[in-house]
Amino acid sequence: MKITILGKGNMGQAIGKNLAMGNEVEYFGSHDVVSNFGDLVVLAVPYPALAKIADQYHQELAGKVVVDITNPLNFDTWDELMVPADSSAAQELQKLLPESKVLKAFNTTFAGTLTSGKVGTTPTTVLVAGDDAAAKEKLFTALAASPLQVLDAGKLKRAREMEAMAFLQMTLAAGEKISWNGGFGVNK
Repeated sequence: MKITILGKGNMGQAIGKNLAMGNEVEYFGSHDVVSNFGDLVVLAVPYPALAKIADQYHQELAGKVVVDITNPLNFDTWDELMVPADSSAAQELQKLLPESKVLKAFNTTFAGTLTSGKVGTTPTTVLVAGDDAAAKEKLFTALAASPLQVLDAGKLKRAREMEAMAFLQMTLAAGEKISWNGGFGVNK
């Protein structure tokens, strides 16, 4: 499967490492122009970049599975999420890309746990929320050869809880209460 990752930072590289096991992965940075997206597109960018990407590539992303990994944390205050309380970054992105199949994934993991495949001694679990079963299956298939566990977290509206969980995890790490190589683990 051809996969496009927008974002060349730590998260983009860590996600790409896992997706490259059995798939063709290409990376694009913020100043690159993408002319041909893969079937699966991972937006490994900061939350504020989503609206610009949706505006710029609305037509090119139609019919694609688009994976939002963002956490809409207010990085000025580290004290709130920047989306309405009854929504999420992924739900807002789905409104901007109505012809795409938006999934929420990878936002509850740190780059270190994606790279190592472990949270402590527990395998890293990628939670996936979305409204399209075939889109979820495409991501599950793309990750099948990786050491990561993948767990269906439900409909796209569950992205709200995933972002809240990630917010807590990030503030704990920023406060040096947990490691950036640790975090929450899921035992299946």
